[in-house]
Amino acid sequence: MRRTLMLDEDDLIMVVKEDVVKQIDSNRGEMNRTEFVNYLIQCQLREFYNQAEYTEKAEFQQFTHQIMELLHNFLQFFISYGMSLGNNNHKEDIRALSEQLAAFCKPEEETGTV
Repeated sequence: MRRTLMLDEDDLIMVVKEDVVKQIDSNRGEMNRTEFVNYLIQCQLREFYNQAEYTEKAEFQQFTHQIMELLHNFLQFFISYGMSLGNNNHKEDIRALSEQLAAFCKPEEETGTV
């Protein structure tokens, strides 16, 4: 059983099992063996380097804090807007919004995050 895959006449020779050669040949399409193996290697390297692009825990916590501040400001605006209208019919709505506003502040105080 011969297990040699010749990539190019001027390049190196890589020894692989016959089933690997069959897999390469069945999946490479119009590419030659060298192009296909290089493509696979580049895909793996790209995937490895892209793993560092995920958000770190500290970045995510900062983002969460900023979103909570935005929601806090948003609710504060609408509460003050409702109060400035002086509409007594919406006191229940304003009270509910005030409770939500207070709830947004609680997680920060409990966890100690800033």
